[in-house]
Amino acid sequence: MTRGRPLSGILFAVFAAAAHAQLVPDGSPVPRTVLPPVVFINGFQFDGCPVTFADTFGVADQVLQSNGEVSLFFSTCSLPPDATIEDLGNAFATFLAGLQYTDGSAVEQVDVVAHSMGGLVLRCFLSGKQNAAGRFQPPAATNVRKTVFLATPHFGTPIASLPFLGVVNLLEEMSSGSTFLFDLGTWNDTADDLRGVDAIAAAGNAGTGELTGTAGFDDGVVPLTSAALEFYGPGRTRVLPYCHIPGGSLISNIGLCAGDAKGIADIDSAMHESAQIIVSFLNGTSAWQSVGQAAEDNKFLSVDGGLIVAAHAAYDSFLPIDSATAGAHKLSISADQLAFNDMLAAGLQSLAVNDISASVKLPAGGYEPYLVKPGPLIARVFPAAAANFPLELAPRMLIAIYGTDLASASVSANGFPIPVYYNSATQITAYLPSSLFGLVPLQVLTQDGQNTVNVLIEAAAPAIFTQDSSGAGAASALKASDQSLVTASNPLHAGDPVELYATGLGLTKPSGGFDVAVQQPTVTVGGMNCPVTFAGAAPGFTGLDQINCTIPSGALIFDPANSSVPVVITSGSRTSNTATLAIE
Repeated sequence: MTRGRPLSGILFAVFAAAAHAQLVPDGSPVPRTVLPPVVFINGFQFDGCPVTFADTFGVADQVLQSNGEVSLFFSTCSLPPDATIEDLGNAFATFLAGLQYTDGSAVEQVDVVAHSMGGLVLRCFLSGKQNAAGRFQPPAATNVRKTVFLATPHFGTPIASLPFLGVVNLLEEMSSGSTFLFDLGTWNDTADDLRGVDAIAAAGNAGTGELTGTAGFDDGVVPLTSAALEFYGPGRTRVLPYCHIPGGSLISNIGLCAGDAKGIADIDSAMHESAQIIVSFLNGTSAWQSVGQAAEDNKFLSVDGGLIVAAHAAYDSFLPIDSATAGAHKLSISADQLAFNDMLAAGLQSLAVNDISASVKLPAGGYEPYLVKPGPLIARVFPAAAANFPLELAPRMLIAIYGTDLASASVSANGFPIPVYYNSATQITAYLPSSLFGLVPLQVLTQDGQNTVNVLIEAAAPAIFTQDSSGAGAASALKASDQSLVTASNPLHAGDPVELYATGLGLTKPSGGFDVAVQQPTVTVGGMNCPVTFAGAAPGFTGLDQINCTIPSGALIFDPANSSVPVVITSGSRTSNTATLAIE
């Protein structure tokens, strides 16, 4: 819906004349700057199309010009009124692919600032969401470095269902409890990891409370829990004293915001709090963390959450929800027959959906999507070595499937059986063959039913095995000299060759009698390069990878008490969990 340095050190006046702004006209070459160009995406237009950049974002382009950044504008008015958010996501992909610098080279990386529905457009692009239900075609490369979401209704808005706005595809998709929102929130491994793009969100709380019945819980259009980025991670949401759009508009005319309200995206100077957040975050400073209020300190987000629930039968077919409760709270039923509610107390909630009972742990600070069903249910699929983020796997990887009622389950990927090495009621260890790549349906099947989730398989997703299986402790590593386990009592020294064990290095090729990783990784120990002499499949073990490297001279000792030094593997753009090596 529409309309890197600390900013305390910026002592300039923002020029009002558009001629001074670095807003690159659509289709024009992009000047090359130190930081990537910033693409702004506006939201749904209450007052109709067309619109200009300034109609939504004010002088944001001028603020960024003063910060040495170039601005571009992708307008959601670029498609016909009957378009879907998926259509806009595909159009945004085309927009990015057409960007060129003035020297004719392609723009390979951008930052994004998205207001309201514009954030859903970006998420559709990142996931490759298509109009067909449940269909996703994620792009091989996103080309997005950082994103700032401004009042995005990640889990919908009640206003989208108001009858006087009419029946529009965009509004139906943004309605609370829509299938669109549930699918987008669960597209990859039962979640949306934004493909690992570094992201934060600003949520407004200056609504009158007419929308949600509670003053301070919305911006006149979007509830705090819907605008929050809790589903992505903690510490990434700031609450600002703004409305969704400036006063004097439709929103204030129907009493949802005051007539003199300031809009969260309507940036009028560099001191506008959204501008402060944008400049700081894109510059890589921490100043944004002091702007507004942290979600963890907000009186609502610190204790409450929201949920959206879908129901399936034992063999995974969709079940319309007729009735649902969470504890003592009755849940609303959407037009798509999903259940939802807001301002629920965080913690363990007992769900009763139709005749299905389940328990869910609702986190504070945002919305969570849940699937309830009898029979097996997959909660998450991780590399067997560690719970890495973003949620990506690799060919030839050992994986751990977590969930409920998984005992004696068989597993298939892309419709073909895959090897299972361990099975219990809550965990399965299996192997992803080298033939798998892209977004792949992974299914568990038992005598009591089945469940299928999508998993994203990329070139590499390294994960280090640890001795305590935590993913964060001492690495599973051997001294190459005598094959002894590296421990605090048997530490490494500078110049020692070490064998590090992991999974997720991806495809291999034969070389010198070994299977070496096609995409060669790097290793750092204590932040220093550990020169790699071998990286590939561990001989004689399926799914287990081995990296040999030489401990660098002067490796930093972070914990002198036990000589515990962090070790990290990087392959392509993906980084492993941080384990430790004992070095003295």
